Amino acid sequence: MKEIKIGNRTIGSGHPPFVIAEMSGNHNKSLDRALEIVKAAARAGAHAFKIQTYTPDTMTLNLRNKDFMIGESNGLWKGKSLYELYAEAYTPWEWHEPIFASCRALGMIPFSTPFDESSLEFLETLGVDCYKIASFENNDIPLLRKVASKGKPMIISTGMASLGDIEQAVRTITGAGCREYILLKCTSSYPASPGNTNLNTIPYLRDVFRAQVGLSDHTLGVGAAVASVALGSTVIEKHFTLNRAEGGVDAAFSLEPAEFASLVRETNTAWRALGGVSIGPTPEEEKSLQFRRSVYTSKDIKAGDLLTADNIRVIRPGYGLAPKYYDLLLGKRLRTDLPIGTPLNWDLLL
Repeated sequence: MKEIKIGNRTIGSGHPPFVIAEMSGNHNKSLDRALEIVKAAARAGAHAFKIQTYTPDTMTLNLRNKDFMIGESNGLWKGKSLYELYAEAYTPWEWHEPIFASCRALGMIPFSTPFDESSLEFLETLGVDCYKIASFENNDIPLLRKVASKGKPMIISTGMASLGDIEQAVRTITGAGCREYILLKCTSSYPASPGNTNLNTIPYLRDVFRAQVGLSDHTLGVGAAVASVALGSTVIEKHFTLNRAEGGVDAAFSLEPAEFASLVRETNTAWRALGGVSIGPTPEEEKSLQFRRSVYTSKDIKAGDLLTADNIRVIRPGYGLAPKYYDLLLGKRLRTDLPIGTPLNWDLLL
């Protein structure tokens, strides 16, 4: 797969997973809290920090009829209208510059999800390195075309999308000028259950689209994200908050700082553990070869005596002949006296 450069990070199988902290609405309408979340994400080791750029009016209509109400099936936000949810969750545009400046000062790559042309053009003024497309917008062909026209890498969540939807999205962005894109396996339920996460989709998407593929993870904990690395995930996106108990529209499925630090650490460990195909002892294992089994005398034996199951054994350590020669050694005679505990070699035989 082609490697992709975003900011100062290279994304690909030869590099540690690119881990994104997603703040979403966990700022709870406080810029100070948002900046504290930025600092905590940096301390936890996040490589990038993502927000969302919209206003309630660019997302939906301020109506409370049935179509615009969140139903009982969504336990986190039920009873709210879409407009009310987005009014609570959106990040004011005047916050973007201080948030991005703090990210850069702390070594993270800041970027955002635009939801319409006005938010896209605003983000262009802030010099973002890439764009994210949310699962709910992966079928918005006009939006995809506009974002792709900027020529920057795009990260696209594939939640709810059929294979045809994904193919259409990819054709749209590549036809409109995007040359580098990453597809994220995503389950668009909040929180998502492990049983509905279907991580085996990751190598499938990678092979079908010949693209970098990652995981936008809404499950609780870090297990799914770590497992995804073993299946080829090169990007991990996870929601982040300071403290779930303090609430926030996405707090229930967000990681706290210690958990996010574990995510960064364990996904890196999983990536390093993949290595390559290796048969036989590694350099680190060579010192352990001495503890393998080999053939030793188990009694004192005189010159000329036969080797039998009564006077030789396969035991640790491994300085004698390999156990595969045990049957061949039986019935052979010794050239010299040997005390118990002598490792056998061919020179000792007549």
